[in-house]
Amino acid sequence: MNTYILKNGVHIPQLGFGTWKAAEGEQAESAVLCALATGYRHIDTASFYKNEKSIGRAIAKSGVAREDLFVTTKLWNEDRGYEQTLKAFELSLSNLGLEYLDLYLIHWPATAHQFDNWKEINADTWRALEYLYKEGKVKAIGVSNFYAHHLEALLETAEINPMINQIEFHPGFTQSEVVDYCKQESILIEAWSPIGRGNILNDEILVHMALKYGVTVPQLVLKWIIQKGHLPMPKSVTPERIKENFDIKKIIISEDDVVVIDNLPYIGASGLNPDQVDF
Repeated sequence: MNTYILKNGVHIPQLGFGTWKAAEGEQAESAVLCALATGYRHIDTASFYKNEKSIGRAIAKSGVAREDLFVTTKLWNEDRGYEQTLKAFELSLSNLGLEYLDLYLIHWPATAHQFDNWKEINADTWRALEYLYKEGKVKAIGVSNFYAHHLEALLETAEINPMINQIEFHPGFTQSEVVDYCKQESILIEAWSPIGRGNILNDEILVHMALKYGVTVPQLVLKWIIQKGHLPMPKSVTPERIKENFDIKKIIISEDDVVVIDNLPYIGASGLNPDQVDF
């Protein structure tokens, strides 16, 4: 699989496999085993997903060498802060049955609408990630759902800049402000919910364009994200969809059509605004 190179020189596969809502037990384990058998080598989870143990079992059963895998998990909000972050990391590592992680992310920023000292909370949490990185327990560190102003505040005290920001990104919801800021700071964008919600699959422009290229709408959208230099994280527990989402290497979208997709109006999104969520 083709890779991006993070600012610290670490290679990360250009396509990831998301596991949000893959239930702990048979569902999550089977989905990850299918993904690994299909050819995915980048698996994304989070402590909040409650499926790290199943993913760890799938990795162990897959027969894929650890050095060929790229495994990500995320710190949940209730575990923010220096000491709590270190404890949460060790628990995730144990759940996954791994000796190190490839990427550890702060799942959501502490923000001003919940905390007067939000900058300090994020800084203390990030300091723990920097420690884990320096100790070699994780190969890359980053954030998720951070807007530009959250990143600006974090970089005021950070010794090591985030290497990745995982955000909601799909046609009709391209978050240009934070994307432009991340490009400026050499922070790779990972796209969660890359295929968006149901409305995107039925968008007339995307449907006609997919027919033109002889692909499905999800395949078209995933390749569009990669051609823009971002990293999509599609999720599925259905073997056919898992395989379909992976089969995009040969698709080449013209620059004109990339621009058309870039300029699609708002089609729909999760509605999860980091500055407004109450969790």
